[in-house]
Amino acid sequence: MRILDTIKISARSFKNNRLRTFLTIMGISVGIASIFFLVSLGYGMQKVVLEKIATSDSLLSLDVFSGNTDEGVIMEKEMPAIKNIHGIVNATPVITQKVQIHNDNFTTDTKINIVNSNFFRMEGVNVQYGKLFSVKDVNTAIVTKNLLDLLHINVNNFQDKKIIIDIAIPSENKKDGAPKKTFSKEYLIKGVIKNENKANVYIPISSVAGMGFDYYNRVKIKVTSNNQIDPVRKALAEKGYLVSAISDTVDQTRKIFSVIQIVLLSFGMLALIVSAIGMFNTMTISLLERTQEIAIMKSLGASAKDIWSMFLTESILIGFLGGTLGVLTGYLGTKFFNFILNLIAVNFGGAKIDLFYIPLLFVVFVIVFSTLVGLITGFYPAKRAAALDTLKALRYK
Repeated sequence: MRILDTIKISARSFKNNRLRTFLTIMGISVGIASIFFLVSLGYGMQKVVLEKIATSDSLLSLDVFSGNTDEGVIMEKEMPAIKNIHGIVNATPVITQKVQIHNDNFTTDTKINIVNSNFFRMEGVNVQYGKLFSVKDVNTAIVTKNLLDLLHINVNNFQDKKIIIDIAIPSENKKDGAPKKTFSKEYLIKGVIKNENKANVYIPISSVAGMGFDYYNRVKIKVTSNNQIDPVRKALAEKGYLVSAISDTVDQTRKIFSVIQIVLLSFGMLALIVSAIGMFNTMTISLLERTQEIAIMKSLGASAKDIWSMFLTESILIGFLGGTLGVLTGYLGTKFFNFILNLIAVNFGGAKIDLFYIPLLFVVFVIVFSTLVGLITGFYPAKRAAALDTLKALRYK
């Protein structure tokens, strides 16, 4: 029997038992939609979290700290040796210091990071308002939204606002018991980072030139590729430095979300198993109803292979149609849920996010998987139909 004829005969049962076939397809689609919805939710949450903690540049970046417990800092004279390590394409120092910041009659204690302009790209920091400072900018500052709130500065009106920072001079800092000497300097706010938890400030390292900063709290380095992360880390460790990478955090995050996706997939699989049982029941009933029809087809010359193919094709079609409808239902479900979630978030002053992510390969996998479920579910009824005895089948009532 030709493949096209097998498909036509298999599809004929859809017309003869429309309601039962439709309900069977709907049952499969509900299981597939559950898997599609839950797993795409897992992918979406992972994507949202990773976008918050990493960019393409930050994934190639390492943080280098001093391994000397006495000093606890990296001296400026050590920078050439760090930059000359094979695989490092960029190295930017970071000075961190606790300071007091003033704006009009408001004062707060916070932490500043004295950095180069290329630090932000390597750290994965982006501004929500305004701009990042460039190489040419000197007395400008990037602040977090939390700091603006502490200084009573409106985030929608921060332009042209200036803050005064009391920076401690390093040479005085190193003398035990000696009073700290501070240098007050005015900075123009150029950009705002959305951070509700920390009150941080970033200022250009050029603005403290000549003030005696010959040490750094850490050095941010960028390597040429992922393959260079481990060799560079090993080389720095041999020199006595402590190294951490955001890629470690990303790897741990991916492992956590892999477990979450497996758990979500398990819930979806329960719905699919119930649907598969319903499909198996449908195919078995179809076999009993068409026993005499099978006997007539066999008496007219149809082989056991033809009967087997006919029933198996029917179950495959049900699985495929159920998978396709399930993907469509799951997709519409993700859009509706995301719309409601963003509507609530906006009303409460939050930002819109896309909580679902649907890779194209995952869509293909779901449809193929559903088709395979149909194939497996229909295998036993098809085998029974092919093995029916013609005479007994003709006498069956």
